[in-house]
Amino acid sequence: MLWSLIKIVVFVALVAALTLGAGYLMESQGGIQVTVAGTEFTLGPLQSVIGALVLVALVWVFFKLFGLVIALLKFINGDETALSRYFDRNRERKGFQALSEGLMALASGEGRLAMAKATKADKYLHRPDLTNLITAQAAEMVGDTKKAEEVYKRLLKDENTRFVGVRGLMKQKLSSGDTATALKLAERAFAIKPKHTEVQDTLLRLQAESSDWEGARKTLATKLKTGTLPRDVFKRRDAVLALSEAQNIADDAASGAAAEAAIKANKASPDLIPAAAMAARGYIAQNRKRNAIRVLKKAWEVHPHPDLAAAFAEIEPNETPDARVKRFAALTAIKPDHRETKLLKAELNLAAENFPEARRSLGDLVETDPDARVLAIMAAIEKGEGGSDSVVRGWLAKALTSPRGPQWVCDNCNTIHAQWAPLCSNCGAFDTLSWTKPPQSEVVLPAGAEMLPLIVGALEDHSPKPTKEQELVDATPDAPAEPQSEPVEAEIVEDAETVKEDAK
Repeated sequence: MLWSLIKIVVFVALVAALTLGAGYLMESQGGIQVTVAGTEFTLGPLQSVIGALVLVALVWVFFKLFGLVIALLKFINGDETALSRYFDRNRERKGFQALSEGLMALASGEGRLAMAKATKADKYLHRPDLTNLITAQAAEMVGDTKKAEEVYKRLLKDENTRFVGVRGLMKQKLSSGDTATALKLAERAFAIKPKHTEVQDTLLRLQAESSDWEGARKTLATKLKTGTLPRDVFKRRDAVLALSEAQNIADDAASGAAAEAAIKANKASPDLIPAAAMAARGYIAQNRKRNAIRVLKKAWEVHPHPDLAAAFAEIEPNETPDARVKRFAALTAIKPDHRETKLLKAELNLAAENFPEARRSLGDLVETDPDARVLAIMAAIEKGEGGSDSVVRGWLAKALTSPRGPQWVCDNCNTIHAQWAPLCSNCGAFDTLSWTKPPQSEVVLPAGAEMLPLIVGALEDHSPKPTKEQELVDATPDAPAEPQSEPVEAEIVEDAETVKEDAK
């Protein structure tokens, strides 16, 4: 209603302006004198203006007719589309102008204006392959997913725009969480354009999420063939997929096939810690202990890790603690200055109850790189050497408030994982888990928790003091030492529980 009123007002204003101008010209003096073939024509001011307008119109008509004659001559000479191009030229100009304005509106974030311009451009151009894409993206921009889906389905009908339609529907299903349909659409888009990097990555991620390891390895091989993935990265990720496939086989109780798959994964990427550990266990199951030792030593040389030490211990599960210390010397001698090697030697000596050697094995880790594991070992050493309960509890309290040390952390979102996995459980990224220290502490401690080690360490021993007679009995050399009822580690666990209760 308001727009109609504005148009009426503008029309009346224009008519009034023209009338006023015509009256001014009629009242003014002068004019134009034109001589044609000896005849003079005198035109007044108003007649001169009208004549000028008529002349402009005649020139415009002349050029139009001239263009029509040229198009007709081209048509006669065999150009069958010359006349259609001539008559459609103005429509194309308007259509491309609307298309350009639609693209600019889309780039500037004006979704509804872009949809209107796309509709206008389609009216003049009849090119749905151009206008439908703008309409779909504009509909997504304004949140009209139903409209966008309709347009993408229309794009599927044309062979030239089919890939765009499939890709658009795939992204919509991903955003809505329908990964099963998105996987099928990704496979279809991959079949149309196997060299498209985004489709390759999306299909690989969806296949990994659905545990289609065989299909994921084929997609990864295509990425290598098309040059979108370096060969060294391909070997690493193919090993990750092979290891994941082996883990699934293990879940199906097919241990032999799982072992072979893990061994192949380890050969493809010797630095992949889970593959080395699983391959070693496969060799152990086949009674090929030398192969298991070789695999673990090679992986330890690349990156020492507790899982490798655990697999190394499984080679001889029934050996004594002292024999285990001697056998592990072949592993700990590879990187003796590495942090994990020091911790491993300390734990082995703890099991053998060689507490002084366990302390020496830790070196300066307590001062330079203390974490929960280091401090718990120190508590066990103090307990084994007969330290007071207050000292042991002090170490345990420090362990409670210290970082947990290296863990499986996603390089993409920094999410901590208890075990290695091919996909991050938080962001879904593929092959992003690294054994490293988290950027921040994963435990949020209450205010004042940093004082806990000091408070617990200062606790006094309130146990009854021994009498002089008891001291004489204890000092007697023939008095037999009372055997420990529980291992040191069990006592440490009990003390840790007590510290937790005190902290509460």
